[in-house]
Amino acid sequence: MIDLNLLQYLETYLTENRKRRFNEVLQQRTKHFTVATEDVYQLHNTSAVIRSCDVFGIQEVNIVEEQNTRRIDREIAMGAQKWVDLNRYCSVKDCIMDLKQKGYQIVATTPHKNDCVLNDFDVTKRSCFFFGRETEGLSDEVLEEADCFLKIPMVGFTESLNISVSAAIILQHVTAKLRLTDINWQLTETEIQEKKLDWIAKTIKSYDDIVERFNKLSE
Repeated sequence: MIDLNLLQYLETYLTENRKRRFNEVLQQRTKHFTVATEDVYQLHNTSAVIRSCDVFGIQEVNIVEEQNTRRIDREIAMGAQKWVDLNRYCSVKDCIMDLKQKGYQIVATTPHKNDCVLNDFDVTKRSCFFFGRETEGLSDEVLEEADCFLKIPMVGFTESLNISVSAAIILQHVTAKLRLTDINWQLTETEIQEKKLDWIAKTIKSYDDIVERFNKLSE
C-alpha cells in the first residue's frame, strides 16, 4: 500500500518539468502487452528491445536466461532499464507459466508460421510477444506453448529481421492500434502511484535520507 503523504512529500524534491514528465509518461504506460526475450546472446539486442519497450510504453520486459546470462548494455538501453520493469527467469517454462497465470496469451514472433500477419493481429487480447535467439530463433518449447504465431510481412529476399528491429516494428504497430480502441489498457491508479514512487527513488539523490526525514516529521 502506497503512503500517499510520502509520495507527495517526495514529489517536492522533483522539478516541475520532471514531475510533469512522469505524469505524462505514466498515462501512456501499459501492461496490456509485454515482451519476452529467450536466451538472446548479443546483449545489445536485449538492451535495444528494452529501449523500444520504453519508447512505445511497454512497462514490463521478461528476460529468459536459461543458457545465456548477460548484463544490460547501458549505453544502448540509454537508461531505459531504469524506467522499464525487468522480470528475469532461469527457464522458459517458468516464464511461460507465470505469464499465463497473469492472463497473457503467448505470441511467438516467427517468419516461419503462416498464422497471423501483423496487420491482422487482435490487439484486444493481453499478449506477450516472444523473441528468440539470433540464429536459432524461438525454442520448440515456446513454439509448442504458443497461442498464436505472428509475422511481419516481408517482400524482399531476406526472410528475417534482427530481433531488436522486429520488436520495434511490432510494438509500434500494436501499441498505436491499441490506443485507438476503447479497452482499458492503461495502468491502474495504484500501479501509477507505485511506479512513480519507484522512479522517484531512482531519480533523487539521498533518497533514504529524505525518507528518514519524512518519517521523523510524521512521528
